[in-house]
Parts: sequence; C-alpha cells; structure tokens
Amino acid sequence: MTKAASLSLYGRAWCHLCEQMRAALEPLLAEFGAQLKVIDVDSDPLLQARYDELVPVLVCDGVELCHYHFDEARVRAALVAHASRVAAAS
Repeated sequence: MTKAASLSLYGRAWCHLCEQMRAALEPLLAEFGAQLKVIDVDSDPLLQARYDELVPVLVCDGVELCHYHFDEARVRAALVAHASRVAAAS
C-alpha cells in the first residue's frame, strides 16, 4: 500500500464546480500529503457516460466521496482511514 492517499477528481476543464472542489481540496492534500489526479471525463466516452451529470466526482481508494460539492468531513474521514490503514500495515 502506498503511504500517501491518492484521490481522483473526475471533472471538466470548463466546470466551475470542478474548480471549486479542487481549490477546497488543497488544504487537505497538504495536511495529509495526499496526491490528486485530475481526470477530464470528456477525454473518454466511458468516463463521460459514467460521470457526465455528476461532475465533479471525488474518489479515494475506489470509494466515491462526493459529487457536485465538496464534503470536507467525508474526505477528511477517508484520508484519516487511509492513514490508519497505512500505519497498521507498517
């Protein structure tokens, strides 16, 4: 298991909600040393079909944490859980 959590943000380049979620994530990324991968759903027809009307969608460890709007409490809980799993595996 990697030490740093990896989050995936599915969105669009022209989406203001995507920009807002990414900005809201920055403090938590820094706090937990997490990595963020931004994925443009319009780059892949399968992603577009899956996430089209839900963007932005934030995923951590395969679990969808939030869409449309940032849920800080849920994201924080997922990052704490990830850190706990890493510590237990060490």
